Amino acid sequence: MKTISGPLVSEPSYKLPKSSKRRRFSPFMLIGIGVTVLIVIAAGFFTVVRPFILSHAATPNQNCTLTVPANPLSAQGLATPYQFAATDAAQGPCNEANAAQSAFVQAVIYDPATGNMSVYEPLVIDQGTQPAAAPVVPTLPAGAVVGLSFGFNANNLMLQGAQAAANCVNGLNGSLFTQFAYCNTPALFTAINQGITAGLVKVPALATAKDGLPCPTTRDFGIIDQDQSDNVQTQYLANAKGQTAQFSAANQAAMANATLIANPSDNALLTRFVDPALGCQAWTHPDLANGNAMVAAMSTDEIQAQVDQKAPIALVPLTDPMTEIADANGNLTQSLTKTNLYRAGVDQTQAQTTNDASGTTYCQNFLNTGIPRIQLDQPLTINAASPAPTAANSLFTFLAMRANQSYTNLNCQNLLNKPNPVTLTTDANGVVTSATIMGMTSPTGGTTPNCNVDGTLVAGCVGNATINGQTCTLSFANNTVNVTCPNAPGNTGGNPTPLTFNNVGVSNDQNVAAANFDGGGASYSAQALQNVGITPGKTITFNGVTFTWPNVTVPGADNVVAKGQVVPLTPVQGATTLGFLGSSSAGPSFGNATITYTDGTTQTFQMLFSDWTLNGGRSLPSAGNQVVAEMPYRNTLQGMQDHHPHIFYIDVALMTGKTVQSITLPSTVNQGRIHVFAIGTK
Repeated sequence: MKTISGPLVSEPSYKLPKSSKRRRFSPFMLIGIGVTVLIVIAAGFFTVVRPFILSHAATPNQNCTLTVPANPLSAQGLATPYQFAATDAAQGPCNEANAAQSAFVQAVIYDPATGNMSVYEPLVIDQGTQPAAAPVVPTLPAGAVVGLSFGFNANNLMLQGAQAAANCVNGLNGSLFTQFAYCNTPALFTAINQGITAGLVKVPALATAKDGLPCPTTRDFGIIDQDQSDNVQTQYLANAKGQTAQFSAANQAAMANATLIANPSDNALLTRFVDPALGCQAWTHPDLANGNAMVAAMSTDEIQAQVDQKAPIALVPLTDPMTEIADANGNLTQSLTKTNLYRAGVDQTQAQTTNDASGTTYCQNFLNTGIPRIQLDQPLTINAASPAPTAANSLFTFLAMRANQSYTNLNCQNLLNKPNPVTLTTDANGVVTSATIMGMTSPTGGTTPNCNVDGTLVAGCVGNATINGQTCTLSFANNTVNVTCPNAPGNTGGNPTPLTFNNVGVSNDQNVAAANFDGGGASYSAQALQNVGITPGKTITFNGVTFTWPNVTVPGADNVVAKGQVVPLTPVQGATTLGFLGSSSAGPSFGNATITYTDGTTQTFQMLFSDWTLNGGRSLPSAGNQVVAEMPYRNTLQGMQDHHPHIFYIDVALMTGKTVQSITLPSTVNQGRIHVFAIGTK
């Protein structure tokens, strides 16, 4: 048995020149009849090694060209085969039936009059040859809008021919997207999105998966790898002579012993393996090349993701190897222009700044939400079939292996300065049999995690630890760490102060849009708060003051934005101090608050809270503010952001010999907003 935390298979890094990068393939790429297939894994992709049906060099030409036929968006153009050839014949031939080189085309056809969509797979054949079977000529509705997406199994695919007439894009100024291209898809997406607005197109809402979360899309961080949105589901049939035909029931019946060739696809992984395991279904449309059989398509997958995916949303980052630009020496630079050009072809929001396409933020979201979902779904995927049984023994170990490799290939360990959170265990044959994710081991591993509480190691997450001055008990069961903290002695004489909450400030990482702490869509993370010991209803003791954290289900109103509210208080006997847990948004914020005593006297003081992120880390806590908790990230509509949000403690001394009755919160503040989570006395 071997345990590893780095990439499972050594291969050239994506930081090498694009010409040095070898594309890795999918078990869906080759599904032959009567052909021996050996499946192995490579970084982030599925690889298939098998005897090729024709004779080819051991290392096939990695740079090929597709000639786009005339009028490619018309019915006749769709039915005209694309001609496939070497970009440089001196490097060897390009053959469509060679799965190490195959190129693929997929069309989505939209009828703006009805809102209906269909799919068609234009055929690719070797230049100068004839197809094994004549392509189906589709019938298109009047005024149809057609978009084409391309996939490629080698390194660099170039388009030539009538691509200008179809608004084709396969890179920026000679810097190719390498294995992806598109024609007219921005116009297709514009038309479909207009249909959605007009009510003609009904994008199905995501169902709830068996894990309690929304079913994943291609933009879920639990699904992506190092180069998302780059493949199509198109499949072709190849005969023993290397001629190809469209995949259809009719052609399968006519072509005995044909080999099925396909493009490695995250979409296929999602719809054929992950969706069934989670109880989800793909959005499908009639395939005009295959008797209207219902199929999924890349462009409609992206439409559904655009409509349904909740933040954090995975969008192509600057660090995607397909959007980087290599110079003559192979040095890579990031390009916002090329990244946006790629995004335009898959209906993704344009990045206005480099921060909007940050590879660091992408990695942070992958680490904080994508990889944890793989762990969360382990009970559902551990017994599901592996897409590559000779590489991983279950769907869970396969997904863990893929996450391990993608984390490395995206350079997350350097961007985040955090080690790979996924460790793989293999058997003597190199098959991944177990995976440990963030300390959580799959059942075959037989171990429990260790917990680190403020620097104190709690072995097996079972035992005691001091949290906020209290002795708390930790236990571990059913992949859950439970923390129980009693009330601190000497502070049980007061009841929790009732607050009328008017702001939702805490969100779950998988549904960040449900909260809006700062008015701009950002919020505290419930998971990050839990990791520092703050959960709904939790008793928190700080500086001798006992507080009860809002006991509300996330998301729900959980804090008070100060607007002059009068809050009744029930202090502990002989209370001398009034304390608050809170922060400010767009602060630091301060305003005058008033304490009213039972004898009618009042006391005015300045309530001052620091900005919750200390202004993005540019400021220090304001006078009188003490940090109760600091989290490593906050949730935003664009995903997790490493602006560290805080919970602060402030207090005010009460008048001697008097009993507090209520407090009137500030009605106005200098700037921003004051947020109060809890009030207590000592």
